[in-house]
Amino acid sequence: MLKIEKFIPGGMTLATDDSGKKIFFWNALPGEIVEEYKITKNKSKYSEAIATKITNPSKDRVNPRDDCFLSTSPWQILNFATENKVKSDLVVESFREEKIEIEPPEVITDGKEYFYRNKMEYSLYYDNETNRIDLAFRARGSHRKLPIKSSSIERPEIFARATEIVNELNKRGEEARKYQSLLLRCNQDGKVEGGLYENNQPHPTFNNLTDKILGQEYSYSPNGFFQINLPVYELALKEIEKHVTTDKVLDLYSGVGTIGLSVAPNRQLTLVEIDKFAFMELSKNIFIEESPRLTRSGRSEAPPVTTGGRERVRNGNILALLDKSENVTNYLEPNQTVILDPPRAGCDRKLIDKLNEVKPAKIIYLSCNTSTQARDVKLLLKNYQIKTVKTFNFFPRTPHIENLVILAEK
Repeated sequence: MLKIEKFIPGGMTLATDDSGKKIFFWNALPGEIVEEYKITKNKSKYSEAIATKITNPSKDRVNPRDDCFLSTSPWQILNFATENKVKSDLVVESFREEKIEIEPPEVITDGKEYFYRNKMEYSLYYDNETNRIDLAFRARGSHRKLPIKSSSIERPEIFARATEIVNELNKRGEEARKYQSLLLRCNQDGKVEGGLYENNQPHPTFNNLTDKILGQEYSYSPNGFFQINLPVYELALKEIEKHVTTDKVLDLYSGVGTIGLSVAPNRQLTLVEIDKFAFMELSKNIFIEESPRLTRSGRSEAPPVTTGGRERVRNGNILALLDKSENVTNYLEPNQTVILDPPRAGCDRKLIDKLNEVKPAKIIYLSCNTSTQARDVKLLLKNYQIKTVKTFNFFPRTPHIENLVILAEK
């Protein structure tokens, strides 16, 4: 019998067994008693588990909407108001672990708990009793496939199209083992693109989708990087835009360019991205609709232009570089706003050291991992102070957090 103590950064809950070993759960809430559970990962110092019998249920517990919730969105068992509070508390905890004390940040949401994801990847399950293929997800902590009949985390257009594709496969009498997965993406107008990945075959090229963000249009591939929840992403961009006050802006880890091109299209903007596929999309987005974005000068170059071993794309006041963000520190300047949106691993230490050396006027740091964000911010507090911390609930009913920190020179 285990008593759940608290949520921990990352979104699981913690209990301690009689031997002192830590047990982490996805489907048990603080204050609840776990009488029976199944271990899904067992290490010498901790285990991960799924509770199979719970007593003393939490007042914050609600019935999950989906049978497959543990695979897709384990916080379906938590009421939405408490979810937002917990996310705020976990941001505080991540920064406290780095000995940084902050006030619990405001959690910003559009209030939509379900049907928000614009991208979903399904497994395919073959039912030997019915001789039919079903859509499926992987069971959490396992490679086992769980067939599903419904799912409410993705936009309905995606699930409807996935169902159509599976029905077509069944009409042809195909088997699931031929396919690796089914990936689909949907834009804000409800148009769905994507398709099946066949085993031992190159991934197909899908038709691009387009969406507008803060009035700017973007083109992107269904299987490339693009934000999952655009309405809440726009709320984050509006907050970022308020803090862009310098003439020069450097957007690092820029992906397909949606931050810099949305909040600073009329400033002297430099974007840096290392992934070649994302950079190709970024290049298109600078020249979207075959006309330059609003710029101070009419000068433009057709992408890509290779200079000094580095691909460059220029359109008037906008410059894009294909390179690692830590390799272009010569573009850092004191009178500049630097935007950071790194992967989960956070920023390279070389970049952090250079930021401390050059001391740009303002640093805007958006992160999907508050632990590495707090680690990086701690190093930057040598020369900067935290002006604003705001948390955005990009992924309702899941433990994922998107956190924004605004840093200004001391």
